[in-house]
Amino acid sequence: MLQQDKPDDYVVATGETQTVQKFLDVAFARAGLDPKKHVSFDERYLRPAEVDLLIGDASKAKRKLGWEPKVKFKQLAEIMVDADIGQLQKEMEGRHIRS
Repeated sequence: MLQQDKPDDYVVATGETQTVQKFLDVAFARAGLDPKKHVSFDERYLRPAEVDLLIGDASKAKRKLGWEPKVKFKQLAEIMVDADIGQLQKEMEGRHIRS
């Protein structure tokens, strides 16, 4: 994208559609936790005009850049959790008093 002669907008997406619930299930499973014990749902925050289907269309990126996703939804969620856990571990290690 950055090497193109002319700036343009591209969608970078897996082309898969998932629910927030599925993301929670995958992410919490990776962390070894039960989402039901840590997440609550409040209907006050539902959008009044919710879209039935949201799915990223990366066809322009494929056509113009030859880009295709190599990582699928589950793997991406797990990578995100692993990164957060790794960062937390580093922060916790920095808090230990060394003698």
